[in-house]
Amino acid sequence: MIKPNKLNFCTSGIPLSTKKPNTIEGLKRVKELNLDGMELEFVHSIHVKKEKTPEVNKTAKENDLMISCHAPYYINLNAKEKPKWHASISYIAQSAKITYLCNGYSVCFHPAFYMKDNPKDVYNKVKEAIKLILDNLKRDGVEIWMRPETAGKISQFGNINKIINLSEEFENVLPCIDWSHLHAYSNGKYNSEEEFKEVLSLMEKKLGRNALNNVHFHCQGVAYSEKGEKNHLNLKESDLNYIDLVKTWKEFKIKGIVVCESPNVEADAKLLKELYYR
Repeated sequence: MIKPNKLNFCTSGIPLSTKKPNTIEGLKRVKELNLDGMELEFVHSIHVKKEKTPEVNKTAKENDLMISCHAPYYINLNAKEKPKWHASISYIAQSAKITYLCNGYSVCFHPAFYMKDNPKDVYNKVKEAIKLILDNLKRDGVEIWMRPETAGKISQFGNINKIINLSEEFENVLPCIDWSHLHAYSNGKYNSEEEFKEVLSLMEKKLGRNALNNVHFHCQGVAYSEKGEKNHLNLKESDLNYIDLVKTWKEFKIKGIVVCESPNVEADAKLLKELYYR
């Protein structure tokens, strides 16, 4: 496992200002921007092929950059049809294997949709799937953090408590905390310094200091309704209290990665980093 020595600020995918938008040039551009890493966006497909991973690995190491990935959106570990359930497991495992070969640190994924099923049954089905994923990775010698992400929509599995509970069940699983999702899922809560501290304290209490030394956060603005997340916004166009949020990160002395998924990607990643080191 890669052990971060600081809080790293990363872009979600290739920076918009990259002249030749591919993974290698994107990493080089991240370095030019004085940012710390990049999340490979496998949301529509696992687009980095195995034969390309040595070059990604080398570029990341040469530039001292953190690599993570976001597994495909079309995953549902609560799929009714067995072939779809197994396919979802396969997509997550394959995302992890490719990211690991790229010198990756962490793999985040949206676990499941409730589809009106009993929440306890959904939890158990997700847990079963994650065990199969971890067994698959262990067989192949892949050591990387697996990160079920906090839900942004009410229809999705994964409030903060369920994601932390899942993380307690497995050695190589920790939460991906998406701060805008917490805010949207609760229809406007999780937006004060006190609430931010509550989340970090809960992580430390349930998962130990190791969880705060190995965070995987997403942070961007968000539009939302009573049903949860609608779409991402730039930080300054949103009501997310990102200034106090960054303040709590400093107070808790966390390490790991913060991935910015704002529409303006690198601009907000730089904004967060500048606030953090101010």
